Amino acid sequence: MEVMVKMTEEKSKPKNFTSISIPTTLYKKLEEKIKETEFTSVSSFVTHIIREYLAKMEEEKEVFSEEEEEEIKERLRALGYID
Repeated sequence: MEVMVKMTEEKSKPKNFTSISIPTTLYKKLEEKIKETEFTSVSSFVTHIIREYLAKMEEEKEVFSEEEEEEIKERLRALGYID
């Protein structure tokens, strides 16, 4: 019973949304693809994909590439700063 109350409360909270236009053919393809998934709408699927993409972009932010980092370590070793 408690879970149902929380769900009802969450549904009643106002949420901020905006619209994004995509080609109708793409929308229809997505609509077909999500039929047998946990997604209840194209909008929820697209939101999920965008969130995943943004998270991946955040993870990929590197100060140095692996090659650059290795070059720096080699220079520091050569100078005797690290072993």
